[in-house]
Amino acid sequence: MRYLGQKLAFYAVACWAALTLNFLIPRLMPGNPVDLMLSKLATRGPVTPTTRAAIEAMLGTESNVSLWRQYLTYLQQLGSGELGTSIAYFPTPVSTVIGQTLPWTVGLIGLAAVMSFVIGVLLGRAAGWRRGSWVDNLIPFTTMLQSVPYFWLALLLLFLLGSTWPVFPLSGGYDVYSVSPGFSLAFFQSVLYHGALPALTIVLSSIGGWMLGMRNMMVSTLSEDYILTAEAKGLTPRRIRSRYAARNAVLPSISGFAISLGFVVAGSIVTEAVFSYPGIGSALLLAVGNNDYALMQGVFLIITLAVLGANLLVDLLYGVIDPRTRARS
Repeated sequence: MRYLGQKLAFYAVACWAALTLNFLIPRLMPGNPVDLMLSKLATRGPVTPTTRAAIEAMLGTESNVSLWRQYLTYLQQLGSGELGTSIAYFPTPVSTVIGQTLPWTVGLIGLAAVMSFVIGVLLGRAAGWRRGSWVDNLIPFTTMLQSVPYFWLALLLLFLLGSTWPVFPLSGGYDVYSVSPGFSLAFFQSVLYHGALPALTIVLSSIGGWMLGMRNMMVSTLSEDYILTAEAKGLTPRRIRSRYAARNAVLPSISGFAISLGFVVAGSIVTEAVFSYPGIGSALLLAVGNNDYALMQGVFLIITLAVLGANLLVDLLYGVIDPRTRARS
């Protein structure tokens, strides 16, 4: 219980600090979202001071209200689940925008991140266990793919498999002309078809790191004394590989996976920009271009909670896999 209490207290403080930065950073950026919205409204007619005051109140950026009061209002709204109104998607609430775009990002990039981790760890385990095999010889190639700029690899695959050989569609999350969003087989098939190429790009660009890290840890673990002791006891190679070597070698990879899984939302920007994917990364780009404080804060909040939540879960899982971490606490 002491270990759990320490972890929860640490992440509670980290969450508060992240929420405070989430409030301050957009307000320190140049530009004013109120002026931007008023410029759009001015094309339809004259803008009165009353209109300006109403927009400032709606966006939470009143000029006659102190920054401290805005901060307290911001925390109160978070407590009630109110994230404000988006300028880029006006008058849609931020919570609605996030609710519509987040499932696309989590479904595509989250699934691709899990696939790359699992495949990379399994291949790395095989490469470390049988050094010099064909699996071990794949590591230079997979490492080369990881060193290639992601957007270049995405554009190359898009050109080859989407344009030269039209195996996959060039853009979009589903076929907007033939299917309608909903719980239907045709819609899910269209989503999988449109998401296959972006997912393939993510897997190819990230599998090399997991594979190399797991391979090196397996080689290091196999030289430990307890592996020699297990062999002397006559344990089967399969049990030594799974229960002794792989279980200890995978611990650093689990920590790295927590960080990558937490940044699923943040890492979606380049992917969705290249493939025109309708996820939260595209919404964040639009929010930055329009100085949309509310939407930026909402997206940053999701990123913060994802990173902290993933790290907390892995810290707790780490304590289960390796009880020595609880003892040191």
